[in-house]
This record gives sequence, C-alpha cells and structure tokens, in this order.
Amino acid sequence: MEQYESDRPAPARTAAARRGPRGGALLSRRSLLRASAGGALAAGGIGTLSACGIPPAGRTAGGVTTEDHSAKEKVVNFSNWPVYIDVDDSGKRHPTLEDFTRQTGIKVKYTEDVNDNTEFFGKIKPQLAAGQDTGRDLIVVTDWLAARLIRLGWVQKLDPANLPHAFANLAGHLRSPDWDPGRAYSYPWQGVSTVIAYNKKALDGLEVTSVSDLLDNPRLKGRVSFLSEMRDSVGLTLLDMGKDPAKVTDDDYDAAIARLQKAVDKGQIRRFTGNDYTSDLTKGDIAACVAWGGDIVQLQQDSPDVDYVIPEAGWMLSTDNLLIPNKARHKANAERLIDFYYQPRQAARLAAYVAFISPVDGAREELAGIDKEAAENPLIVPTKDVAARAHSFRALSDKEEAAYEAKFAKLTGA
Repeated sequence: MEQYESDRPAPARTAAARRGPRGGALLSRRSLLRASAGGALAAGGIGTLSACGIPPAGRTAGGVTTEDHSAKEKVVNFSNWPVYIDVDDSGKRHPTLEDFTRQTGIKVKYTEDVNDNTEFFGKIKPQLAAGQDTGRDLIVVTDWLAARLIRLGWVQKLDPANLPHAFANLAGHLRSPDWDPGRAYSYPWQGVSTVIAYNKKALDGLEVTSVSDLLDNPRLKGRVSFLSEMRDSVGLTLLDMGKDPAKVTDDDYDAAIARLQKAVDKGQIRRFTGNDYTSDLTKGDIAACVAWGGDIVQLQQDSPDVDYVIPEAGWMLSTDNLLIPNKARHKANAERLIDFYYQPRQAARLAAYVAFISPVDGAREELAGIDKEAAENPLIVPTKDVAARAHSFRALSDKEEAAYEAKFAKLTGA
C-alpha cells in the first residue's frame, strides 16, 4: 500500500524532463499561479530574525484553535497547487511524502486543488467565515492571499516546539515579511524570482542589464515584453528608479506607471504577458523581457540562446506559503510536515524537482549531490549576495489594491 494518498496521479515525468520546457509542467504551474484574479503578490521586506530564535507573534489577534486530533489520527490533509511537488518516474508516487510517512507514521492526503488563489479563497471562505473546518490541515497560497487570511484571523499561529528545523533553517531574507512578522503564521513552500531574460542571438551583441535598457534603448523598440503581474513589472521599474517596493507610496507608484506608459506609447514595449512570453523569447521575437526565474531555468535546458541577468538595482521576490486554517483537525501533524520540508535534504529533493527558489538554508550543499548545476543556479538557490538584492512589494490595503490594479489594468489594456 502506498504511504500517501493522492487525489489524482500526477503525470509521469522524470526530474530532468520536469524542469524542461517540453514537459510543460512548470510552465503550466506558472500560468496557474499568475492567473489569479487581482493576482498580486503582497510580500514583505527582508528581516533579521536570529536563526535559532522563536519568532515574535503576528500582528493580528490570531486564528481560532480547536481540539487537535493529531495524536489519535495519524493523517494530514494537504492542499497544494498542481505539479508543485516531486513525483517519481511512474507518475503515481511522491517520494518525499512517502519518506515523511515512513519516518513519522503520518499518512498524507495530498490534493492538488489550488488552481487559482481567488478561486481557492472562494472555496474555503464560507467555512472559515462560519468558523467551520475546511477539511484541510495545510494549504499553500501566494503572498497576497496569505496576508489576507492572516489579517482576517482565519489561520492558526504555529507552535515553535513542532518546528525546530523550520526556525533554524529558514533563509534570512524570507524571515519577516510585513504581513507576517517573524513568520508566526506561515512558512514559505517555494520562492519565485522576477528578473530580466534575453535571447543572445536576438540581441546580436547588444548588452541588456537593467530595466532602463528595456524601456529606453531604441534598438529594442517593439521587442520588449513585461509581465501582466502588477507587482513584478511595477516592482522592477520602481527598483530601477531607486525606489523601494516595500515602501512604495502612491506618488512612487504613479511615477512608475507613467514611466511604463511612456514606453507603451512609443512602441518600446510590445506587450504585457503571462508566461506565454517564453515562446516569443526562445524564437527571438522578443529580444529581452521581464521574466520569472523558474521559466528561465526550464528554457535553458533546450534553448542555449536564452539567458538572464539579475539587475544591480535588485530583483523581485515572492513566495507561496504554507498555512494551517482555523479548525484544522491535525495541526501538530501539519506542523511536522512543514518541519520535514525544512530539513536541507528534503528541501533539496524538492528543489531539484520543481526548480523554484528553495527557502531553506543548507539546501544548496545537499542539492549539489543531486544536481550540481541546479545547486549553482541562483534562480534556485540564491547566494548571499543575490539574496541581499531581493525586494518584495509591501502589503496593500484593500483600497490600495483596487486602485493600484485599476491603474495597471489601464496601462496594460486588460
């Protein structure tokens, strides 16, 4: 009998094919992630919590606890995005989940039912609002939705006693977002980088190193794309303007929108895209663009002309996050599963498969034994120097969110 229960079998892919663009798995994952209505990622700034310290409490009054049945019911119900965990060659087994079960005796009911942040929020909102169990012990949602759930008091504060590896090994640049100071309610599952990508052949010797190059170099007119994700495109633009997205004001935001609008008006920006920029980039129809690091890792497997640069001004970082909803029946079991993935060996196995940013210190050394090339790729395991240049968009109020997204939609023609 398998040691975990999967809601549906994942497609059969080897790890190498999983990262390759022909497999398509992570490209689909990126589309799903960014398709969220209002799909903004409200990550916070870089924190400085002691590696072995207990995090401070969050800003809210906290979630609602209930009787924990973990001791008697050796199960954890885990909801995640599709194709966002390791799968063996048969396509039917998740090796890391099976190892967790062997080590703890806790079975994992693993369900790939987070297809869209807003859609998923609609699924769980009625139960959470009514103070009822959602049937889920652990969920993975993107920054902006994690912030909303914490603000509403609909997720439970984590118990440090059950998370020794997580507290010790969480990477420093992810420790204290403004929407969850000290990670009292959440831990990152994986990180997502936003950088500049280019096609070397299409550039024909032209050097691209900054957003200014994308917006202002006439040789790139009509051959540039930006992302349809507001925080990524505006965030990189703000950094290029010397502004911190973690402290963005209305005036800063309007100035960045105006700068992008100028590039649109003169035909410099060809279009705003989801992850469909990847085909234009590999063909050379787009010479340079704002891109997601996970996509670039995949594209480089089969497209040697594709490369990237991390701007000196900085890059945008967001995370997908693990949270325990109110009334979850198996809170301690869920915390043990979070902690399991913060062991460097398990984090490395996951990173080798999904090719997103590992949030775990020590994963690089373990990953080197699995996939040396991946271990040396800062888009998967950022070096300290690269991590120091990571920036995130501050949490927005509901009013700000509506106003900012409306302005961006007008810019992009959405």
